[in-house]
Amino acid sequence: MNLPNKITVSRVCLIPVFLLIMAVPFDWGTFDWLGAKIPVTHFVGAVIFAIASMTDWIDGHYARKYNLVTNFGKFLDPLADKLLVSTAFILLVGLKLAPAWIVVVIIAREFAVTGLRLILAEGGEVAAANMLGKIKTWTQIIAILLLLLHNFPFSALSFRMDLVALWVALIFTIWSGADYFYLNRGVLARSK
Repeated sequence: MNLPNKITVSRVCLIPVFLLIMAVPFDWGTFDWLGAKIPVTHFVGAVIFAIASMTDWIDGHYARKYNLVTNFGKFLDPLADKLLVSTAFILLVGLKLAPAWIVVVIIAREFAVTGLRLILAEGGEVAAANMLGKIKTWTQIIAILLLLLHNFPFSALSFRMDLVALWVALIFTIWSGADYFYLNRGVLARSK
């Protein structure tokens, strides 16, 4: 297994750590920063989530720079992103920090695109994420971090940037999903 794939696997391994910190009711107190009351567990969860998210950029950078792109990496990298982001969004719904319907739309898109990837793989094709998909992933990551940090640093301005970021993520999620299906419409037509 090459270095970029090991980095991707490390992202998958950070998911249960993130889940444990966020789901187990530890009472480590609260930070009060610029009007945002952030539970320490949410701050620690945000740090773990940010580290896991940064591995997405790092593994891609090394894979492209050193020509270490593999089919395994093309498959595992977007799957690792989906697992991390879906876990975070589901936790945010449970914490009442994100509306359930938005999270359902986002996760439904992820399942639909994963299903399409399986159809492509059955035909011997592996589709790497395109730029729109990468933008979608990063808008989701930004929204999750702002929600985990209770809108910090925008809380001092009484401006809900976390919700704006969530709506932007929703728009890019729908747009990139529609684009992915449009670009691969021929595969769907052949598989009927």
